[in-house]
Amino acid sequence: MILWLHGAFGAGKSSVAAELRARRPDLVPFDPEQVGCLLQGVLPVPTGDFQDLPEWRELVAATGAALEAGGTRDLLTPMTLLREEHAREVFAGLAERDVLVVQVLLDVAADELARRIAGDSSAEHGDAVEQVRAWRREHLGAWVAARSWLLPSVDRVVDTTALTAAEAADEVLALLPG
Repeated sequence: MILWLHGAFGAGKSSVAAELRARRPDLVPFDPEQVGCLLQGVLPVPTGDFQDLPEWRELVAATGAALEAGGTRDLLTPMTLLREEHAREVFAGLAERDVLVVQVLLDVAADELARRIAGDSSAEHGDAVEQVRAWRREHLGAWVAARSWLLPSVDRVVDTTALTAAEAADEVLALLPG
């Protein structure tokens, strides 16, 4: 099974994923962005977004299936897919490989999202904190558009507006089999 966490940049995907891993160390982290980084070193990315590469979508499905190993491992994937056609392609590729995907949308109210973006000073961003904040703000329109097709297509929506990462993880864990 792949537990796929969708959400805006700032909805809490990384924090909730860390909490889930602390509670379920058997969840294998799978970051499709690493597949994108690999491809960026090999192929030109005319749009600047590796998700636009058909090779990325195919390799994400193939890699996810390989890591899931026929149901012997559960994966945790915090990844925002902003284009419906890309999501359909990735999830169809996983379904063709008999991989169960549980999709959770971590949702957050717009004012809280703006507050989180403005307040993000994560050490992981180093000197690029302002660039990261600006990038996140620039992608809010794409997120709003994606939210409209994501809401009806996921297995569960968890509103993280007033939840801690631990509380959101509780809701996600309640959804998982076993």
